[in-house]
Amino acid sequence: MQSLNPEVQVPISANCAHQSIPVLNIATVEVDRQLHICNACRYCEGFCAVFPAMTRRLEFNQADIHYLANLCHNCGACLHACQYAEPHEFAVNIPQAMAKVRRDTYAEYTWPPALGQLYRRNGLTLALATAAGLGFFLVLVLAIKGTLFPGPLAGNFYAIFPHDLLALMFGVVFAFVVLALGMAVWRFWREVSPPSEEPIQMGAAALEASEAVLRLKYLDGGHGEGCNEESDRFTLWRRYFHHCTFYGFLLCFAATSVATLYHFILKLEAPYPLTSLPVLLGTAGGLGLLVGPTGLLWLHWRRHPKHGDSDQRPMDYGFIALLLLVSLSGLALLAGRDTGSMALLLALHLGAVMAFFLTMPYSKFIHGFFRSAALLKFASERRQPDRVRMGGE
Repeated sequence: MQSLNPEVQVPISANCAHQSIPVLNIATVEVDRQLHICNACRYCEGFCAVFPAMTRRLEFNQADIHYLANLCHNCGACLHACQYAEPHEFAVNIPQAMAKVRRDTYAEYTWPPALGQLYRRNGLTLALATAAGLGFFLVLVLAIKGTLFPGPLAGNFYAIFPHDLLALMFGVVFAFVVLALGMAVWRFWREVSPPSEEPIQMGAAALEASEAVLRLKYLDGGHGEGCNEESDRFTLWRRYFHHCTFYGFLLCFAATSVATLYHFILKLEAPYPLTSLPVLLGTAGGLGLLVGPTGLLWLHWRRHPKHGDSDQRPMDYGFIALLLLVSLSGLALLAGRDTGSMALLLALHLGAVMAFFLTMPYSKFIHGFFRSAALLKFASERRQPDRVRMGGE
């Protein structure tokens, strides 16, 4: 198995000839090998959603493995509990094997498909170059117009860039992002969750999946004590930092949404007071996006190398770097909005935000959508009869 060329497409078993995708790459074959060992052992059955979902299957086709790989939250608990991990000859490492398959799914289901190759590039360089390029372009435009240092404008951003221009620019980008993310998730869902002959309680399943997403349920290691990071010691810090990042982003999005309602419905135009709802939401979100990504970056540096795929670090760092640029530039703009440097700070912040949105469908951001879809499949699958009956749920 280990001597196979990584580029070779390998049939997973004789039983998969009827599947729509009969061949797998080396990363997927390795997951299949390890899952068969796990299915025979089942020591980690209560750790997370992956193991009860795994025991519903005796064979694993590509759709199954893509589903289970995105259901995995990479908490690391099963690696430290596994009696077949290295130095055992079976060399079972579910977190690392799943991480490699997840990277392939990000590229495979991307829309447009040609842009999936962005996942195989240097994500950190691409993210920083995009943000720097857009920021420099906006600064250059302001310098040519002679409005780079216009003097204090009492926080009136629209004196620098007209509201309608910003709404058009970001509206077009946002519409494309929604389309690209929607198509990617639909393509993923269509493969991993084909139509079932059994009735599915999708309403109840959606509630269960939403609760798991909002609580980050499976970052507790299955026992409530958290993940493993640099050792077999449990910690909840990864869950806390993910919460800060997730809810920080939602608060920033809420701030923009409320400001849009103020402008178009209530006819209240910016700038808004520091005590207004859009500013309070944006400030809280900015702080969350400062604390969360900083903490995740710290954990990345400390994490055990066998917990993940080292080839994905540039993509991880690129996503974290953009989040930090957005939060830092946004908080700096808030602090300096009444100063003469407001136009410069605004251009740099808009460049970071635009870069974040443009790369969103082709960055680590997509993992939240695929994982949510996998959790929805898990919740719906649990409401169907288990014909294999290998384990409890």
